Amino acid sequence: MPEEDLVELKFRLYDGSDVGPFQYSPTATVSMLKERIVSEWPKDKKIVPKSASDIKLINAGKILENGKTVAQCKAPFEDLPKSVITMHVVVQPSPTKARPEKKIEEEAPQRSFCSCTIM
Repeated sequence: MPEEDLVELKFRLYDGSDVGPFQYSPTATVSMLKERIVSEWPKDKKIVPKSASDIKLINAGKILENGKTVAQCKAPFEDLPKSVITMHVVVQPSPTKARPEKKIEEEAPQRSFCSCTIM
């Protein structure tokens, strides 16, 4: 495949650091990108995805679907000169991790007090 057909992508993490840039074929799927991100994830980060299903990719304000290809995702950028496209990475752990948060709320319930004075 000629090098000019490859798409160069980098992935912006939650703290502003980047993973990449990497070159991908336009036929690569979003699922393949997620797998690469998980394998290249920096070890020193506090939040680490355990699998590709914990990651959401955002490009041009849209959450990308796993079955879509890079070519389908980069459509708005076809008129731009060849450059690196930045996609944002959001880590959403699986719902089973939400249970500890419930315990914290039960241990320390927060009460809000408000008052109103009419003069």
